Amino acid sequence: MQKLPRLLHFLINLLLINMVLFSLFRLAFWLYFKTPTDPIPGGMLVHSFYLGFKYDLRLTLFVILPLFLLGGLRILSPFESRLMRNIWFGYLALAFFIILLFYYLYFGYYAYLQQPMNATILRFAYNPETSLQMVTESYPVVWIGLSLLVLLGAYLWLIHHLLQRARNYATPFFHGWYKTGIISLSTVLLLFGLYGNLSWYPLRWSEAFSSAHSFAPAVTLNPVLYFFNTLKNKHIGFNINKTRASYALMSQYLGVDHPNSKTLNYRRTITRPGTYAKRRPNIVMVFLESFASYKTGTFGNPLNPTPYFDALAKQSLQYRHYYAPHTGTARSVFAAITGIPDIELNKTSSRNPRVVEQHTIVNAFKGYQKFYFLGGSANWGNIRGVLQHNIKGLDIHEEGDYSSPRINVWGISDLDLFKEANKVLAKQTQPFFAIIQTSGNHRPYTIPKDDHGFKLRHEDKETLSKAGFISEKEFNSFRFMDYCVGYFIQQVRKSGYLNNTIFVFYGDHGITGYGGEQTPEFESMYNVTGMHTPLLFYAPGLITQPRVDNKLASEVDLLPTIAGLAAPGYVNTTLGRDLRDPRFDKQRYAFTIHSAIPIISLIGKNYYFRMHGDGSHKLLVDTHSATPGKNVIKEHPRIAAHMAALTRGIHETAKYMLYHNPHIPKKELEQSRPPG
Repeated sequence: MQKLPRLLHFLINLLLINMVLFSLFRLAFWLYFKTPTDPIPGGMLVHSFYLGFKYDLRLTLFVILPLFLLGGLRILSPFESRLMRNIWFGYLALAFFIILLFYYLYFGYYAYLQQPMNATILRFAYNPETSLQMVTESYPVVWIGLSLLVLLGAYLWLIHHLLQRARNYATPFFHGWYKTGIISLSTVLLLFGLYGNLSWYPLRWSEAFSSAHSFAPAVTLNPVLYFFNTLKNKHIGFNINKTRASYALMSQYLGVDHPNSKTLNYRRTITRPGTYAKRRPNIVMVFLESFASYKTGTFGNPLNPTPYFDALAKQSLQYRHYYAPHTGTARSVFAAITGIPDIELNKTSSRNPRVVEQHTIVNAFKGYQKFYFLGGSANWGNIRGVLQHNIKGLDIHEEGDYSSPRINVWGISDLDLFKEANKVLAKQTQPFFAIIQTSGNHRPYTIPKDDHGFKLRHEDKETLSKAGFISEKEFNSFRFMDYCVGYFIQQVRKSGYLNNTIFVFYGDHGITGYGGEQTPEFESMYNVTGMHTPLLFYAPGLITQPRVDNKLASEVDLLPTIAGLAAPGYVNTTLGRDLRDPRFDKQRYAFTIHSAIPIISLIGKNYYFRMHGDGSHKLLVDTHSATPGKNVIKEHPRIAAHMAALTRGIHETAKYMLYHNPHIPKKELEQSRPPG
């Protein structure tokens, strides 16, 4: 029996040593910082260590990767010359010293701020003397430094011993099928370890935040990887002076209970029970992928592509002037769940580890089972962290949980997703709050073979273009989504929970571009079609008088409105407002943000205002005008000034809120509920 190549033998031993050390660090962190009053539940703790092991494995593999790729070459082998052995020894020594330093800083940072260390620690480097003095006065620096040197020395002695041992372990080079097999298998295992998951999406930082427990993520995370995960977001923040300058306007706009410009209080405690709260109705929020308003029959599309949705609209409380703050599904999920527009310029807030903790009104539905269904993986867009870390007791159903087959990159079909969701919801014996995230109306526009009788339609390019569709494939994909909605409601009716459920159907965003002849010209001209989607509250057993409400509505208003319908009371700390609350009807607007410039804008009843983030390029448009390209700022200076101030205020306040919307303690949440 042949032995392993000596390089591989050395690397395996190195990997095992590092994994043991990193696991001991994690164990020590948990033992030192755990609190008896709020312990991590046993199952959650095991999961934290399991995920932490995968993060540690990834870090270790990153460290040994250069040696794995280059050390097999004779000229670069650590076993062929003293020079290369010293170079590789120096590399490993430096790598471990840096990692060890990160671990020490991680312990100290958590002890100081009670949160995992992120890239904002670099801010202390701007005042090195003050920071150094604080450290020396707060910690036993000498003993800490000595322990670091002892650990480093022991590690280097062990690595040196392993290198010497490996030199005599086996023959230096291999040939033939054995060499090919060993290299291939090792490469596959290494790549799998770096990928970290048996799913479509790789291991991501958001999995560490898959529970609502505040301490569990800190135990799970790897200090080095998390630091670099947050490094790209270290400059994204807020301007406290600009936020404070807009506070008076914003506190009045939001209806803040106790305005305070010093503390920047945005809290509103609503103790009045929702209209149907006594019935404890189920809630089902349905994100309809790219469901642009101009593509639906209810908004006048000439091809009548959405007969099922249109039928529901006639039986619903319908908002026809509803806008998502931005395009992009991950951005939409973040805005809907938190009530804060995603104002990140380059990526998305869901991908920013620094803002993963957010208070959400979903938790006001106490005693409800919480579900999230999507056809693919919740690792998409790192959305798992936003959802599972903030919604207490959330049960996520994703790829791997379904019996239905995967059909493309987005997982199972929407038809199967609705089937799977209904299968779970129909079994519930207590009220539930469910979120269903569709994805089928998206490239590659796959329609499954098992389509339950759906029929394709054929239209010529000119007809499709006039109706706002870019291709026949997209047209039929949109029609299939509508078909899935109809099928879902049919199944719900059979399952028996239709009459005590509020269904909220809306598009995660629209599609930017020409909105057809049925669309207001200003929307096509200024890319507002990418934000305008239908919004329906369908509850035939509760909302018995369907109507169309033409007030302006934003995605951030969703949860306050749902809570106003069904929650016993709630605490609101962000930008959303109940669409049914008459206090705000004189000031109804929808804020939107485009591109990385950014371009920020406000849609009102009669006017559309936009400007660049720096305040330049101001534009005011009459939305009912036959000439929407005309800037009417000079004709309406007071309207323009007010909309400019509010646009700026919402933008600056959103940036501030991202970092100041933490979980609300249980006792305070209880105070928002009426007695009894």
